[in-house]
Amino acid sequence: MIDRRKFIGRITAAGALSLVPRIVKSETIFSSATVDTNSLPVIISTWNHGLDANEEAIRVLNDGNSIVDAVEQGVWIPEADPKNMSVGLGGFPDREGIVTLDASIMGPDGNAGSVCFLENIVHPISVARLVMDKTPHVMLSGSGALQFALENGFKKENLLTPEAKKAWKKALLKHDYEPHPNWENEPNKFHDTIGLLGVDKNGNIAGACTTSGMGFKIRGRVGDSPIIGAGLFVDNEIGAATATGMGELVIKTVGSFLVVELMRNGRSPQEAVEEAVMRIVNKVPEHQKYQIGYIAVNKNGETGAYCLKPGFNYALYKNGTNSLIDSKSYYK
Repeated sequence: MIDRRKFIGRITAAGALSLVPRIVKSETIFSSATVDTNSLPVIISTWNHGLDANEEAIRVLNDGNSIVDAVEQGVWIPEADPKNMSVGLGGFPDREGIVTLDASIMGPDGNAGSVCFLENIVHPISVARLVMDKTPHVMLSGSGALQFALENGFKKENLLTPEAKKAWKKALLKHDYEPHPNWENEPNKFHDTIGLLGVDKNGNIAGACTTSGMGFKIRGRVGDSPIIGAGLFVDNEIGAATATGMGELVIKTVGSFLVVELMRNGRSPQEAVEEAVMRIVNKVPEHQKYQIGYIAVNKNGETGAYCLKPGFNYALYKNGTNSLIDSKSYYK
């Protein structure tokens, strides 16, 4: 005779197991045998400041350094450029006139590090890398991130340049407290976040993302750039993605992770970024007021780029040539 209690237990266990999704290894996961290294290395980054960043990244890589070194040192270029009003030194301040920085980095081994709401440090990407390499954490913020940076030899510097201060005072006079993407008024001069993705000759992938955020933002605002899976995501089996633009839209749709997962499930990089933009169009009602751009690369060095509105461009280093390319957009 069957014990009723044991029978119910067996049925319950079987039912629970049926709810657990089967883990199927996607056919799109690259093996060492399927990686086509003929077009590698590849470096792709956002905006025209990506041209110089790409050149530096490939130089570092060609000198025998790692792909993580390459993406980190590539974005050093815009971070240290006082004329770049959206990244590092010279970036637009918040409403209170203080420049705050966000950055993240991720390597082939799946490790990641980031900082947010960081002040007075020219190279937040390198602080993020120290978080990745030297701590058990992923993200440090605000005064804690600054303390960590100073303890590790970084020097405090004033990041507010005269030009950025002048723009901030003008915004105060206008009582213009609406955060502005940096390409709206002078698209040839001001740009946004730099996200840079790299694949080395062996198919190893890394990414970096760094920004001073939206100009004249509410103090304390943090965008998508330091959030792993939103502003940046790397999976060395598949590829990588990064975002630029109104970070709130990216956070709400976990954009960069979405792009990589779409690639995992068979989409090309171009198909993946287009679908991620469509996710924003379909899920975020206020998207028409803003701009978003995605770039992506897979393990074979195939790339994709797409944005909401015309105006986004990206830099691509491939087959020995570094080019600036206008992205396709959802709205024409």
